[in-house]
Amino acid sequence: MKIAIVCYPTFGGSGVVATELGLELARRGHEIHFITYSQPVRLALLSPNIYYHEVHVPEYPLFHYQPYELALSSKLVDMVKLHGIELLHVHYAIPHAYAGYMAKKMLKEQGIKIPMVTTLHGTDITLVGNHPTYKPAVSFSINHSDVVTSVSQDLKEETYRLFDIKRDITVIPNFIELDKKKMDTTSECHRSMMATDTQKIVTHISNFRKVKRIPDVIKIFYGIQKTIPAKLMMVGDGPEKAAAEELCEELGITDKVIFFGNSSEIDKILCYTDLFLLPSETESFGLAALEAMACGVPVISTNSGGLPEVNREGYSGYLGNVGDVEYMAEKAISILSDDKVLYEFKSNALKVAQEFDIKNVMPLYENLYKKALKQLV
Repeated sequence: MKIAIVCYPTFGGSGVVATELGLELARRGHEIHFITYSQPVRLALLSPNIYYHEVHVPEYPLFHYQPYELALSSKLVDMVKLHGIELLHVHYAIPHAYAGYMAKKMLKEQGIKIPMVTTLHGTDITLVGNHPTYKPAVSFSINHSDVVTSVSQDLKEETYRLFDIKRDITVIPNFIELDKKKMDTTSECHRSMMATDTQKIVTHISNFRKVKRIPDVIKIFYGIQKTIPAKLMMVGDGPEKAAAEELCEELGITDKVIFFGNSSEIDKILCYTDLFLLPSETESFGLAALEAMACGVPVISTNSGGLPEVNREGYSGYLGNVGDVEYMAEKAISILSDDKVLYEFKSNALKVAQEFDIKNVMPLYENLYKKALKQLV
């Protein structure tokens, strides 16, 4: 199949999932065309089956905000005609599903029929998409997609609750490439560069937005380090980072916390991590938690959104109510204070991650693509 993938080319979860999906599809012999405004961050090496097409948005003084969705629609039309693309897979409803729909309509007038698969990732539904400014367009785009998927059962239910959706949504979870994780984690792990042998290493990875509740990460760690010698690795960047650094100073733990900023070496950081913290307000799925678990790292998270579908209570980690930092610190200590318990949780985390291996998830997408193409016949 010749498939166009539209996504945000950033460190965010939707862009990462879309890129990894395209890479795996290419390895399976499909021809993949990434269409977006810059090269996706994880698309470092291009293979014979992978192509990247940049969407250029001309700047005119007339426009206060440049019309990216119009440029994207036109680019999709041009690439479908030029390369014989058979199917569109758009990730994140805004504005990709709407732009995809417009491209479909333009192509249809030229005698070309092409199906569109829309994957919902989270904030495109629960936060941005639910804003009154965008809500009618998001509902319309979802209802006029040929196939719609969501990354968790919770997100599917939220979509039906928030929008007037008149079509089926198929749950296909996010995935992890375990073979790649094994290769990355078998390389030398320089743990001594981060902490002493007596210190446990706790890690948080996110885009440092308010929904991630970054102060709670700091407070949970503050509770941990009172009992257990530990270091905290804060990976990522965003609007809450400066306040987090100030909070560390206020609590007197600056020497125990390392802020990395955005990093392309997540697996190297996770290889020496003992515990992962994700106390988010909500997560549509919890891809960061899954990536940690794939490296054998147990997770302390909230019980909101799709997180209970990934992190198993008392098995791969623990889940607490949003904002209950005392409970989450207590459970973190219960795991870290006994090496035997820690080893068991690490082993269990990896077992759960295996359920989400890309080899198990990829056939679900391929079957949906075939279904979407058959609907055109």
